[in-house]
Amino acid sequence: MIRKLGFYISIFFMGCVSIPENITAVKGFDVERYKGTWYEIARLDHSFERGLERVTADYSSRSDGGITVENKGFDPKTDTWKKAVGKAYFVGDPHEGRLKVSFFGPFYGGYNIIALDEKGYSYALVCGPDKSYLWILAREPHMDESIKSQLVQKAKALGFETEKLIYVKH
Repeated sequence: MIRKLGFYISIFFMGCVSIPENITAVKGFDVERYKGTWYEIARLDHSFERGLERVTADYSSRSDGGITVENKGFDPKTDTWKKAVGKAYFVGDPHEGRLKVSFFGPFYGGYNIIALDEKGYSYALVCGPDKSYLWILAREPHMDESIKSQLVQKAKALGFETEKLIYVKH
């Protein structure tokens, strides 16, 4: 099952490492503050996460200067945890929230932080290489409704299909 999750995630990441047109990544990004555990609050649906609850992403340092990415979620239908471990590297400037992530071999996909709580690093809005990938992340399993609403409105204004967001059970 772990391999299956990794396979599906790798399908996503076989795409390019680009950022969607007319969207910019955050500047002044500090990877050391970003590391640690993030809880998935909402996402656009994809096969590699379909049906999963209690989804988290953990970011930590790699010895080669990159970042280890460990995603996991609970599948209530099978009563099992699914996990995928990958690696990430900056696309360019390490102070810009643009990374490339791989969960399978040499295939990388874009990981673009497009909104971030700059003061406390308590929430983030992340997209992939196109507008079919979107995540709202937080440091806690639940997020203040006003902040969540602001992030959803920002994503909608940028052209994401926010009416299709799945809100994750924790």
